[in-house]
Amino acid sequence: MSLHRRLVLYLFGLHAIGFALALWFLRHKPLLVVAIEFALIISFSFGYWVLRKALLPLDFARQFKDLLHDENYAARVKTSANREVNELANLFNRMLDHLYQERLRLGEQRGFLDQLLEATPGAVVVFDFDERVSLCNAFAKELFGEQIQLGFALGGVVADGGSRFVQDLKTIVVGESQVLSNEEGRRFRCQRSQFVDRGFSREFLLIDEITEELASSEKATYEKLVRVLAHEVNNTVAATGSVLESLLFYRRQLTEEDANDFSTAVSAVQRRNQTLAQFIARFTEVVKMPEVQTHECDLAEMVESSMVLYRQRCIEHGIRLAWGIKHEIPAQKIDHHLFEQAILNILKNAIEAVEAAQRQQLEHQGFVLINLMWDQVNATVKLSVIDSGKGLQHIPTAQLFTPFFTTKKGGQGIGLMFVREVLNRHGFTHRLAENVDGETQFDIVIRT
Repeated sequence: MSLHRRLVLYLFGLHAIGFALALWFLRHKPLLVVAIEFALIISFSFGYWVLRKALLPLDFARQFKDLLHDENYAARVKTSANREVNELANLFNRMLDHLYQERLRLGEQRGFLDQLLEATPGAVVVFDFDERVSLCNAFAKELFGEQIQLGFALGGVVADGGSRFVQDLKTIVVGESQVLSNEEGRRFRCQRSQFVDRGFSREFLLIDEITEELASSEKATYEKLVRVLAHEVNNTVAATGSVLESLLFYRRQLTEEDANDFSTAVSAVQRRNQTLAQFIARFTEVVKMPEVQTHECDLAEMVESSMVLYRQRCIEHGIRLAWGIKHEIPAQKIDHHLFEQAILNILKNAIEAVEAAQRQQLEHQGFVLINLMWDQVNATVKLSVIDSGKGLQHIPTAQLFTPFFTTKKGGQGIGLMFVREVLNRHGFTHRLAENVDGETQFDIVIRT
């Protein structure tokens, strides 16, 4: 029961008792009873009027509470003729107006923030107090795909907890910035920071893609380096080769035994010169790569011809080199020479990884499978090279596609660099990572 009703009942009960007592005098003093009843009626009316006036601020407070509960800040409390009550009503109205203006300001700021996040050329991921994703922009959704869902930890909806790129992101501490690469060879500057929300710290990730900037800087650096090395080495090789050719003319002036040793030594130096020239030529192939000239090619036939070159080597080492999935696809516009060389590099890396695994485990069942699939719905062709070498297990994601980085003994680290350059010039997306079975998989996606 409300306070207003209780007070009215109390006032009514008090005057009812007075009215009942006045009835004792009805026979002896009827005029006095009439006067008392008239006075009680006036007293009840006056008391009820005073009660309403006294409880009027409570009515305003109740209206104000209802408006706050409904979050109806645009409404206003009605004023009355009472000056004191009007001051309270005006105070409530000023508070409502202030709340309304604050809501407008916060709504505009939130709208601006949402537009800013969507327009930001980088990924923004905000976590709640339990390290679950509470906010992310469009770039983050495009970058992580199914690995990001609101209400889940980053990578939490994926069975294995997310890709290696996601796992590397989880290791970044607050205030630290790192440059990481994902399985597609894209590079990102990743920073983890925090802010205070309701007295507690919350964290967020800022991920800016710097692939083009780093690639441009790296390319300019190694182009200059290779040009300088090629100039110096080629000059030295040419001069040395000329001198060695001249020295062979003096062979006839030596004894037979000395002549043979002399010729053998000169030939060994000549072969070393040729090897050095070929070594430099492989670097200059990346620097002096010709412009892409595309024309329609049969991609399956190109891959098949590349497989033929390595088939005998695979047979000798007990490696199964075969098609896994092969769809009939239309001809694709690609540069036959450059793309075929890229395929050869990918197959060579896969076969060498399997051979390395076989040396570590003699009973290793080595294989290299090629999948060629056509997705007509999304209008994409996907070429995948899958090997059982497990060559990515101990390689940090950030090192993939890094110029001159290699794990092979005697390697030069330009194979993947060449492949990345060819695919980027064609505009094809690529991804190098372990699949769900722990096998190394290189994917090339062509949009038809």
